[in-house]
Amino acid sequence: MTSHYVQFTDLDGVRNALADADYLADAGIAGIVYLAERLGKPILVEGPAGTGKTQLAKSVSEITGSRLIRLQCYEGLDESKALYEWNYKKQLLRIQTEGSDAAWNDVEDDLFSEDFLLTRPLLEAIPGRGPRGPSDRRGGPGRGRD
Repeated sequence: MTSHYVQFTDLDGVRNALADADYLADAGIAGIVYLAERLGKPILVEGPAGTGKTQLAKSVSEITGSRLIRLQCYEGLDESKALYEWNYKKQLLRIQTEGSDAAWNDVEDDLFSEDFLLTRPLLEAIPGRGPRGPSDRRGGPGRGRD
């Protein structure tokens, strides 16, 4: 799905577009979507289960042609789990297949490359990153390589 620019002229335009995308918006929600589009800012939606948060995101994504990246928040979710995790099983397999013949520095550089990185929603949301984004093959997050 490719992103394209949508500009709403008024709140009724927002409400109609959301209705066409299967979301019934009141004036408050339409106003928030309108302002977010005008200001180029994201929308943070929170609330109890079943109140339409995900459907709002899906509908706005459909209207704008944007990719929807969903982050399910819960107590104990920290930035490292929201950004990325290391594929520990794959790292262990890499260490075992290399054996004791290789220098640790060579193995370490490989172990902390993007080949062993599991991207999470926040990292995917960064433009040019994620499953199909460009890749710096020699260093993942926090590696400090130039």
